[in-house]
Amino acid sequence: MSVLPLESLASPQAAPTRRLGLYDTWWTVAAAALAACLALSACAWMSLHLRVDATLHAVALFAHLASLVLGFGAVLVADYYALLYLTGRCTLRDALNCTAHLHVPIWTGLAGLVASGAMLHPNLASTLTRVKLGLVLALTLNGLQAGILNRRMAQQGGAALTPRLLAWGAATALVSQVCWWGAVVIGFRNSRH
Repeated sequence: MSVLPLESLASPQAAPTRRLGLYDTWWTVAAAALAACLALSACAWMSLHLRVDATLHAVALFAHLASLVLGFGAVLVADYYALLYLTGRCTLRDALNCTAHLHVPIWTGLAGLVASGAMLHPNLASTLTRVKLGLVLALTLNGLQAGILNRRMAQQGGAALTPRLLAWGAATALVSQVCWWGAVVIGFRNSRH
């Protein structure tokens, strides 16, 4: 009995395999959510052990505000394009194409907020600070599931969105806005005390 080399078993016309992407399955999103929970927990733990001087605190505060402008600003633009689609002022394809370019600034802004926030010495014993951390976690998890939502909407092509996708999109936008605005209000209140 002869043994054929492995190369001869593969079809010469076999399609190249595509790497599994973040938004390909709920399993990959769940793995990213677990990693995000661990990262947020690590930042909270580090905030308890970091000691920053006045200069580094000022730099962290500037980075925090700049990250807020970047991330939340991009979210507001994405929601604006959703409103343009819902009012018939642009196509679904146009809205999805425009918002697809906003994922990097949104995630960069959120990561910058978390990293710089760890250096601002948050009072983790405060109930409001814990609520803010919960809002940031909810915002992160909402953003991860929104990636699958975007993919499902894009698969609709030029067709109108189903009521289920519209409701999913509205719920995602509502959670996003509540979390962003809630974190901003708590952050402003905490900065004054």
